[in-house]
Order: sequence, then structure tokens, then C-alpha cells
Amino acid sequence: MKKLFLLFAVATMSLSIYSCRETTEEKSEDAMESAGEDIENAGEEMEAEAEEAEQEMEDEMNENDDM
Repeated sequence: MKKLFLLFAVATMSLSIYSCRETTEEKSEDAMESAGEDIENAGEEMEAEAEEAEQEMEDEMNENDDM
């Protein structure tokens, strides 16, 4: 009876450890995808800001030429 209980306990622990490992891998993958999307979005925002700054500089230069 003790051997059967011990076998059941070991099997249960093995399944729970395996299950936790899969959950951790999924969360890691989700975090990596999210970080990649954040980096991509940040790059697009920086690009838009750079274009806006360039346009403002051109506008300033054109205003100075009119004087």
C-alpha cells in the first residue's frame, strides 16, 4: 500500500512539474512577442517624430527666408 501511495505521489508531482514548465514556456514566448511588438511600435513612433521634427525645421527655414 505504501509503495502504491508513493508511486501515485511521484506521478502527481511529475505531472505538475511538467505542466508548470509548459506554462512558463508559454508565458516566456508571450513576453518575447510583446516586447518585440513594443520595440516595433516605438520605432514607428520615433520615425513619426523624426519626420515631424524635419518638417518643423523646414518650415522654420522657409520662414527665415521670407524675411
